[in-house]
Amino acid sequence: MTKADVIAEISSKTGIDKKDVSETLEKFFEVVKDNLSKQENIYVRGFGSFINKKRAKKIARNISKNTAITIDEHYVPSFKPAKVFIEQVKTSTDPAK
Repeated sequence: MTKADVIAEISSKTGIDKKDVSETLEKFFEVVKDNLSKQENIYVRGFGSFINKKRAKKIARNISKNTAITIDEHYVPSFKPAKVFIEQVKTSTDPAK
């Protein structure tokens, strides 16, 4: 499912214009990105959490040059689904069957 599909489905279920749904969804993504870049996690009850995970400093190898490079400590964005979300996915039926 693409972002356009999500927008179309939300629009059809709520009766809100696709343009308005698109703007709202884009603003939501912007808020998530902005807050994660400021090291602020986002918690959506019943859905999940958008969090930053800390990656430790490590030594990696550049195979083509056979040299060691250092990758500094950094953060990566992550999504942790809520328990209700996980249970709903676990108990869903396979649409391919």
